Amino acid sequence: MNTPSPARDLPFLSNPDKDNFIDGRWRAPESGKRIDTFNPSNGQLLATLARGDKADVEAAVAAARRAFTGPWSRFSPAQRQQLIIRFADLFAQHFDELTLLESLDMGAPLHTRLRPSKNGAIQTILYFAGQARNIQGDTIPNSLPGDVTTMTFKAPVGVVGGIIPWNGPLLGQMHILGPVLATGCTAVLKPAEDASLSVLRTAELLMEAGLPPGVVNVVTGLGAEAGAALAAHPDVNRIAFTGSTATGREIIKASAGNMKRLQLELGGKSPDIVFADADLDQAVPGVAMGVYSNSGQICFAGTRVFVQRSIQDEFVERFAAYGKTLKVGDPLAQDTRLGPLISSRQLDRVLSFVEVAEKEGARLASGGARLGGDLSCGFYIEPTVFSGVTNSMTIAQEEIFGPVASIIAFDTLDEALTLANATPYGLASGVWTSNVNTALKMVHGIQAGTVWVNCYGLVDPSVGFGGYKESGYGWKGGQTQIDGYLYQKAAYLNVS
Repeated sequence: MNTPSPARDLPFLSNPDKDNFIDGRWRAPESGKRIDTFNPSNGQLLATLARGDKADVEAAVAAARRAFTGPWSRFSPAQRQQLIIRFADLFAQHFDELTLLESLDMGAPLHTRLRPSKNGAIQTILYFAGQARNIQGDTIPNSLPGDVTTMTFKAPVGVVGGIIPWNGPLLGQMHILGPVLATGCTAVLKPAEDASLSVLRTAELLMEAGLPPGVVNVVTGLGAEAGAALAAHPDVNRIAFTGSTATGREIIKASAGNMKRLQLELGGKSPDIVFADADLDQAVPGVAMGVYSNSGQICFAGTRVFVQRSIQDEFVERFAAYGKTLKVGDPLAQDTRLGPLISSRQLDRVLSFVEVAEKEGARLASGGARLGGDLSCGFYIEPTVFSGVTNSMTIAQEEIFGPVASIIAFDTLDEALTLANATPYGLASGVWTSNVNTALKMVHGIQAGTVWVNCYGLVDPSVGFGGYKESGYGWKGGQTQIDGYLYQKAAYLNVS
């Protein structure tokens, strides 16, 4: 398979050597080291990134601190809002370019996943633009002697370190950039080494929108080097991280040095529960895409599919048949629904889970193999479904991050709740039923940050998203996220 011609047509890739973006300009890595990044649809070299390390992070954080105390600190809420709106306009104008970069970089289907998300992406940016003028304090009556006026107000926390995952960097960065720009903070972003290009291009657009140098910086590189240095840096006030629970634990440890504030969206093993009274015409495709969207590379993927025993056989048959209708292939093709996995490393990981599942007694109902032929140069795997799974099996407990569904039978509502909550994770969940009482009992009983009923994966920026238990803490979206980028001050004015 040849490199898709659109890659050669992107001006941003005319020079495939990409530096760090620090203080408003491109800056080569201090070490001179670089990382190759590959197109997962064909395994070919796409670009060469700076392998940033502690020295580059030091420079980026220093630039962010200067910007925080410099001209950026004098931007009014209205000016910050206007800048975000200008950025939203540029983002919309360049959306096709950005999504093509993203598709080439991490393999998401261009026409059936990335470009249909345009409205949601723009709405997310504009939501934070609105929040720029919605930061308020209070005047509070007090019981102090004399003529003392008491009030509170909110101030930006300072420099924010944003560590962005590879499974959706274009939109993932918006939940860091949005509150940073709305509140007056500054940022150093560290995108994943497997998918950094859309974040680097976005930095250029921010400068074009009029952002002062140093407000947003980007250091590419390995997590163990650049990411670890950012998490431990004493002049970073907040870390926003999306990624694995294991890495989240390391970030918590690193944050202790200067008591950083944290927002952690970590792993998941989300339950999606189908009751016998569910509309299967709605539930089957809904549950399937809760597993297979982005080739299963979504933290909240509903890969533990609990099905009431009386409809289990029918559901498995229909679920497997639906998976076979999903075209797996070139992410630039119009009708592709599933693209490749991000890397050969991730492909091997997913296939190893398939092998373990069969050894533990799960029944392979469909899929389970790497795709060959014209797709053999990429990292493609069939949509996969296992039946006869028990909740204690490896595939029902560990996050696979691939298009692998585990179907587990249950009999009663109470059993479904017990099984759903029998996991260290608590990121998201789904319920499919025509009974509102059943729906409400599950909403209240499931231990997860989000419960979707008769739908899956919907996220609105005004509502937000977050985890529970080992899926992390903190919130993306809504007023809660804005508050996380601010700290509260109290003022006592003695005017007697």
